[in-house]
Amino acid sequence: MTNKVYNTLMRYFFMRFNNQHSAVGFHILRIGLAITFLWIGILILKQPEAWGGYLKPWAAKLLPIPLSQAMLGTAILDISVGFLLLINSFTWLVALIGALHLGVILVTSGITDITVRDIAILAAAVTVTIESLPESLFNRIPLWKKRGNGNK
Repeated sequence: MTNKVYNTLMRYFFMRFNNQHSAVGFHILRIGLAITFLWIGILILKQPEAWGGYLKPWAAKLLPIPLSQAMLGTAILDISVGFLLLINSFTWLVALIGALHLGVILVTSGITDITVRDIAILAAAVTVTIESLPESLFNRIPLWKKRGNGNK
């Protein structure tokens, strides 16, 4: 691969949002999160009933559809979130949906030996959401507004 092609690919990959998110760490976190959502979605597609076993009985009773269908919907959601994060499309919105989804998982499954890792995945999704918010949205949140010259 020539240097020109390599440089073009790297520029596209690392500076997709007008240099707003050029930090390598952000993209490593985003891609790692994408792979995690994709992988879990595929695993759920293979064995929806097994994954449904992690749901607390009280939460399963609230479902308006059979558990296996709900788990297939979950798999499709996970794969969609993972794919969109991987291609860096609608990143802040997709990461927010992923974070909300993980919050629901933690509430309906409880904290167990299996779901404890979801806390870290949730933190990653929240971080990607915040770091990829468009500046116009970011500045609408009073607590997060950029302040000039150290003034409050």
